[in-house]
Formats: sequence, C-alpha cells, structure tokens
Amino acid sequence: MKSFIHSARSLITPTYEWIPTPSQPSSAPFNDDHASQFHGKLLIREEIPLDDPTFRSYLINQLFTAIPSIEKHLWGHRCRRCGTRAKRHFAPIPCARCDETHVYCRNCIEMGRVLACEPLYYWTGPSPNWSQQDHACHWDGNLTTYQQHASDQIVKSMTTPKAELLCWAVCGAGKTEMVFAGIAALLEQGKRVCLATPRADVVRELVPRFRTAFPHTSIQGLYGGSEQKDTPGQFVIATTHQLLRFAHAFDGMIIDEIDAFPFHHDPSLLFAANRAVKPTAARIYLTATPRKQHRKRVRAGKLATVFVPVRFHGHPLPVPILQLCWQLKKDLAKHQPPKAFFTWYKQRSHPDRQLLIFVPTIELAEKLTRTLQKYFASSGQTIKSVHAADHDRAEKVQQFRNKAYNVLVTTTILERGVTFPSVDVVILDAGHHVFDEAALVQIAGRAGRSPKDPTGEVVFFHDGKTEAIVKAVKSIEAMNKRGRRL
Repeated sequence: MKSFIHSARSLITPTYEWIPTPSQPSSAPFNDDHASQFHGKLLIREEIPLDDPTFRSYLINQLFTAIPSIEKHLWGHRCRRCGTRAKRHFAPIPCARCDETHVYCRNCIEMGRVLACEPLYYWTGPSPNWSQQDHACHWDGNLTTYQQHASDQIVKSMTTPKAELLCWAVCGAGKTEMVFAGIAALLEQGKRVCLATPRADVVRELVPRFRTAFPHTSIQGLYGGSEQKDTPGQFVIATTHQLLRFAHAFDGMIIDEIDAFPFHHDPSLLFAANRAVKPTAARIYLTATPRKQHRKRVRAGKLATVFVPVRFHGHPLPVPILQLCWQLKKDLAKHQPPKAFFTWYKQRSHPDRQLLIFVPTIELAEKLTRTLQKYFASSGQTIKSVHAADHDRAEKVQQFRNKAYNVLVTTTILERGVTFPSVDVVILDAGHHVFDEAALVQIAGRAGRSPKDPTGEVVFFHDGKTEAIVKAVKSIEAMNKRGRRL
C-alpha cells in the first residue's frame, strides 16, 4: 500500500498522508448518522460502536476501509496512527487472538493499543451534510480596535484555501472572541472546523463558552475521559492528542497555544494536526509566546502574522517582581516557602485577591499545601493543591473560580488557558528548569485579566536569575512598550 512519510517539521512544510477512497461511491444502505459519526476518523475496531454483522456489512460495501496499522520497512516500522518511526516506540507482544507475536506501538498506547495484526479503519462512505447556518455566531459582545483587526485577518485566512496565519496576542488579549467570526464563516458555508489545544482543562473551559456563542451548532468536546466521543460535531474542540483519531476531517484548523507542552515537544502531534485537515484547509495558530521556529518563519516572510500587543481592557501586563532568596532550595526541601514569601503575603496591596502559587513538581505541590494549611488555619484562609495527576483537578479549578477557597497551589498545568478574575500570582523556585521563558510569561499572564482588577501582583521567588527569567521579564516589558506606542 502506498504511503507518504509525514515530516515532523510539518508546520514548516505541511504534507498529507495518503488515505484510501473507494473506486466507486457505494450505494449500500447505511445509517445516515454514521456518516457524521465516523467521517474523517481513523479508528481501531474497539472504538467503533457497531455490532459485528453491521460492521462486516460496512466493510464489504466499502463504507469502511481497513488500513494496515503498522507498516514494516527495511529501516524498521511506522505507526499509521501517530506516524512514529522511532525504534524505541515499537515492541513485540504475544497476541491471544492470533496465537503469534506481533509488534505494537508504545508511542500512542494511551489512545488504545495499535497492534500490527489489527488494522485501522477509515470511513470511505458518503460524506455527511453539515448544516449551513445563516447566522452561526450569536455572541453580542464588542471587539476592541486591535481585536477587530485580528478577527478580520482570521476570517480572511480561514476562507482562503491552504492559508496559514499566526495570531500573536498577549496573555489576556481575548483570543477566544477573536476567532468567533472566522469559525462562523466556515460553519455558514456548511464546513467543519476544529479548535485544538494541548490541555484538557482548556477544552473543558472552552466548550461552554462556544456553546453559548454558537447555540445552534453541534459542538463536540474531546479529551481523555470525555463523554462525547461518539457524538458527532460540526465544530470540534479537542486536545491535540485526540487529533490522532482524525484524517482529512476538517476544512479549517485553529491550534491554540501552539508553543505549549506537549504539542511543542511531540512530533506525532504535529503529524496528527496536519493529517486531521483536508489538503485545502486553512490553519490559524494562536499564541502569546511563539517559539523560535515560528519567529524565524515570520521574519522570513513565510508566515503571515497579526499582532495584538494589548489586553482587551487596555491595561498593561503585570511585570513580575523578582525576589532573591538565598535559602530557597533548603526551605523548599523542607516543604516550606521562604521567609520572603510570608513577608510579601502580609504586605499585599490587595489581600482580598485569591492567590495562585506555582511550584515545579507534584510532590512539592502536595507537601507545601499541607504546610500552608497549618499556616493559614488561624486566619481562616482555605487552600488546595492541583496537578496533572489529580483526578479531581477539573472540580478543584472550578471551585477556585467560584471562590470556594482562597489559595491554590499548582504545577504548570495551569500556566495557560484558564482565567480567574482577580488573583495574585507567585512562583516558588522560578529558576527551576520547568519554568522556561514561555511558561514564565504565561504564568505572569494569569494576573490582571479582569477589567475590574487589571493590576494583579506577580512575584518570582528565585535563588539566582536564569536566562529564562531575564528573557521573560524583557518580553513582558517589550509587549507593554509596543502596546503604549499604538
């Protein structure tokens, strides 16, 4: 079977993996809902909720086409779902069904095991007829001058085949509202759109906002553990990992926080994002902190860019205060904040604000929280911790947003994509390697997001300035300077 190897550098030179189509359109009977449910998806058998007789009928009539899940080459193997060719990602495993040993892919195992003897299935039946809406977006808010300019450029790009646009907007610029019109432009043409983001927490936050703005559009939210995986949507909001299940499904793709982990670090997610769209699809990239390769393309004139250097409320970004603490590592080893933290906390200019405390590890988040619970007990302050391994993290974040407690200790899981109306932000051990320049800028951007409280405090506690700290502060100051010139 013919195949094209998809480059990990796909955002620089996008390519498209070959997917089969039937030689003649099938006239076999089928459930109309299945066209919208399965169209554009690349699935293992256990992900297809059809009984065996129906599924076999669909295969015979070419409504589904089987594709080898793992290809064998002279140089090794390639997974057709995630695109990996790395030898370390493949391992043999005994197969109970075949009573033989087969290779499976470790790289995308969390999406369900891809085994060499079990094919992937792609819908090659009729395409669904998505609705054409006269007025898809019902958001009645107003955009600022800079937001409107960005929105106009997004609409132009979304409706231009193969267009690419980087929307470089500062934290709190209102990127979500800026993409409304571009999404609506495609939905009103009866096309399908995807907004992908690296974090499940962001998907959970965006879905209700878009359902309010697009009340007559079928919207599907996809992330690990979501309950909507079998409900088709003309507009899909998904984590970038969920794109591994799609192939040539979307007419337009918006990738939010394109610089963020894990999307920035995982070539298979670049592969998935490019395979998920049709060859003529437009792509919009959203970020407040573009990486080196994107800035290089911008400077070379190879990537169109629209820049939004001011927040929607017009106030500047809070510039971090740098607090040197010589004993920081020793204090944190005992799961205690430095004395400078308590000094700052007692002198806060707005003690009624909630407090976000960022730390570099899960262990420190949990143990530091227990220490602070004792400290805050006498003052009646309540404190919780949240991190990626916390099964209750969605509920805790919502409770914090509802002001059920005052202090939230977190890892970088909340560095971006979440909004709290009135918070101060602290990083303990800002010089730790997990806090790179982009992470520090994004974390600082959690403060001052509300027009009612646009001046939240941001404090970086460190035991020596790192290059990332210096660059992050300079970047924030540069954004503010550019915003003042407009």
